[in-house]
Formats: sequence, C-alpha cells, structure tokens
Amino acid sequence: MARWDGKYTPYLIIAPFFVVFGIFGLYPLLFTAWVSLHEWHLVDGDQGFLGLGNYTELLSDSKFWNALGNTISLFVLSTVPQLLAALGLAALLDRGLRARAFWRAGVLLPNVISVAAVALVFAQLYGRDFGIVNHLLGLVGVSPIDWRAETWASHLAISSMVMWRWTGYNALLYLAAMQSVPKDMYESAMLDGASRWRTFWSITVPSIRPTIMFTVVTSTIFGLQLFAEPQLFDPGGTALGTGGSDRQFQTLVMYLYEKGFRLFDAGYSAAIAWMLFLLIAVIAVLNFRLTRRIASKG
Repeated sequence: MARWDGKYTPYLIIAPFFVVFGIFGLYPLLFTAWVSLHEWHLVDGDQGFLGLGNYTELLSDSKFWNALGNTISLFVLSTVPQLLAALGLAALLDRGLRARAFWRAGVLLPNVISVAAVALVFAQLYGRDFGIVNHLLGLVGVSPIDWRAETWASHLAISSMVMWRWTGYNALLYLAAMQSVPKDMYESAMLDGASRWRTFWSITVPSIRPTIMFTVVTSTIFGLQLFAEPQLFDPGGTALGTGGSDRQFQTLVMYLYEKGFRLFDAGYSAAIAWMLFLLIAVIAVLNFRLTRRIASKG
C-alpha cells in the first residue's frame, strides 16, 4: 500500500486542476472550434456543416479587417507606453521615498476600480462640447475634438483609459522584481563610476527580464482582447457593439459580440474567436522573442 500511495498520491493531488481545466478550459476551446465549422445559430443550434466556410467568408469580410486594424492600433497605443511608464514608475518607487507604502498602494487603485466607473469618467473627460480635455486644449488654441467620431482621436482616448487602469499594476510587478536584485551589483556599478541611467539599463532591466517578459505576454493577451473600455466609451452604441457610428473603434471582441450575441451567428463568431486566438499566439511569441533580445543586449 505504501508503494501504491507514493506512486499515485501526487497524481490525485494535481487531478482537480486538470479536471477543472478540462471542463472550463479545454472543452469550451474544442467546442468553439467545432462550432466554427458549422452554420450555428445561437438559439436554434446546428444548421449544417460548412467546413472552412466561416473562415473563408471571414477573410473577405471588410468589417473583420477593420476590427483587426482597430485592435492592433489600440493594442500598440496602450501597451507600449503603458509598459514603459510602468518601468519608470517602478524605478521611482524603488527609491527611498517617504510614505512608500502609501504610494505603492495608490498606484494600484485604478486597477481595482470598476471598469464601468472608469469608462463613465473618461467619457466625460473626452466629451466633445463640455469635456475637460477639450477645455484644456482650447486654452492653448486647439479646436474642440470629437473624440468618438474620429478614428485616431477615439483610439488615443481609449488607450489612455487602458493605460490609466493597468500601468500601476504592472509597475508593482516590476517593483517586486527590482527589490530582489542583489544590492552588491549596484554598489559595484557605483564604484566603477556608472551613472544612475546606465545602472538602470545595464543592471536593473536585465535582472528583471523574466518579469518584463511576463508582463509583455500578459499585456499582449489582454490588449488584443480589449472589449470593456471601447464598448463603454460609446454610451449610445453599447448594446450594439459597433464601436462608433462608422466602426472607428470596434475591436475584434466587439465584432465577435455583435455577430454572436446581437445577430445570433454563433458559428461566425466562433471563427472570429479562433482567428483572435491565433493572432494572440503569434504576437505573444514575437513580443516574447523581441523582449528577450532587447533585455539581453541591455
């Protein structure tokens, strides 16, 4: 019995994770792939096998390519500045500031606030007629901007919302990694006459490379699945999921929502989900390799 206990007990201990993952992770993934090969109505179910028909139609769908372009634009505008700002903020918090616990808790507050509340506030900030941002721009002679009607303006507004929510979270991850860097490395750099800037890029950044890679991959996953912020940024079209009057900030997940839950075309929306999955996998791998190369050269 002792031999059997030592052999099979570890498998029994880890079995709950794989059971839960199989039910709530693997099965939905495989079922979505199956649905994407059919003409599948959300309510009425299977309407017939299409093979790759949904994917063929998707590749010639101008709305899909528009949503893809919006998704990548929002991802780049929100993720790259966000991670750079988080790195700088973490370096600042790692210094001997007064009330360090207060500042470290404060940078996390945007992340714990409801996204609906954040979207409501930013919608007021970027209002066309009475928004604070347009008021401040008017003080320097800039004409009012219709932040929801123009493509780049709406992308900048939504990206600022995403950055405000997630910069502090990533900064705390970087801060935790920075505090594990051996202090004698910094002391050696000071004795060699290295500047603070050189020390940061030659010691700190390479030392926290695993954390940087983690945030790059997770930010890629979340950034390409952007839904709540652009969906709530347009109060008039929240139920439609079209992302503005001309789909100027409709993301892939919003298009998936529109097809699957407003038009009930579950098969087509499942194909969108799988295309999004492949896009995330490719960009995450590219980001991982690029980040590792940049950090190793630092």
